[in-house]
Amino acid sequence: MSGRYSKLAVILPLGIAQTLAWASSYYLLAILAEPIARDTGLKPTAVFAAFSGALLISALIGPRVGRTIDRIGGRVVLVLSSLSFALGLGLLAASSSWPLLCLAWLFIGIGMGMGLYDAAFATLGRIYGIAARAPITGITLMAGFASTVGWPLTAWALANYGWREACLGWAAAHLLIGVPLNASLPRTESFYSDERQADVPSIRLDRTMWLLAFAFAAGWTISTAMAAHLPRLLEAAGATQAQAIMAGVLIGPAQVAARLLDALVLKRSHPLISARFSAALHPIGVGLLCFGTGAIPAFALLHGAGNGILTIARGAVPLAIYGPENYGYRLGILGAPSRIAQAAAPLLFGVLIDAFGPGALLFSAAMGLGTLAAFCLVAASSHPQRN
Repeated sequence: MSGRYSKLAVILPLGIAQTLAWASSYYLLAILAEPIARDTGLKPTAVFAAFSGALLISALIGPRVGRTIDRIGGRVVLVLSSLSFALGLGLLAASSSWPLLCLAWLFIGIGMGMGLYDAAFATLGRIYGIAARAPITGITLMAGFASTVGWPLTAWALANYGWREACLGWAAAHLLIGVPLNASLPRTESFYSDERQADVPSIRLDRTMWLLAFAFAAGWTISTAMAAHLPRLLEAAGATQAQAIMAGVLIGPAQVAARLLDALVLKRSHPLISARFSAALHPIGVGLLCFGTGAIPAFALLHGAGNGILTIARGAVPLAIYGPENYGYRLGILGAPSRIAQAAAPLLFGVLIDAFGPGALLFSAAMGLGTLAAFCLVAASSHPQRN
């Protein structure tokens, strides 16, 4: 299957569409939460609560989305995700009350469940089979710039037009860019020989599945908590505001550099090796902070690199161990705990920071070591190549 479609003709449109999807959903409120709250008379926590609800919605629909991609491929699903994003962002632009805000994030959450990494990885698995690791790395390299592209564009639209117009601009981008790009993806054939068999879930929650579910959930808890609280944590540890901001700037390039390392150096190794390597980097970075604020750049680089490789591992490890059959459904099951953890992480780590200050990093380091232990307990078996 992997030789039938040009990788560039798939990676380029899907990578751009993923960048658009992440920039207009996951990274949107970093710029717009306060103006939305101020204009609608809500508290910022209420706006972020709606976002957490969107993450929970995406977790709930994830397994069904993956099962659908296994059956019919990802093109239709990803096109529908662009339409759902556009509808949700349009409703967000019109929001003047809490119920309408929640309705808007309901549709954005559906778009996230149908259109972020898990759906994209499942689509690549359907197109390329066991050889999908390189395309997975390719789209994460591109979408790794979602915040780099999205934050300035959202901030520019906010400054020049307003937050409602910014949301409408992203909605239009989904209709004019996201829909055509996702519609350009190739059709794929089902793995199933008959519809009755396709409707019967065949995923067994074995020991490896439980270990991977824990590892990915713990890893994404760290990632989301740091994204929400890193400047506050570092300043509590004695960093200046300039040092905290510089740490945030370093994380994005570190993610992309680590993904290049995975593509160029680690591509022939089992993806579990990359996963274990990624899990070790955040705890090492926290350990370096014990030597003082001068280690902040090293911490930021290590944390960013670990997060960058973990994203690839989330798609590549299940594919290498279990193969492409039922791959989308498996990703949906494995991704559900991660999305729930992402929804809870900002609040939970906020409580930890209030209670322990910079000592909250010890909890994230312990979680990273737990992630490493789980990956080490998974056997590095490989599924035979499927053509």
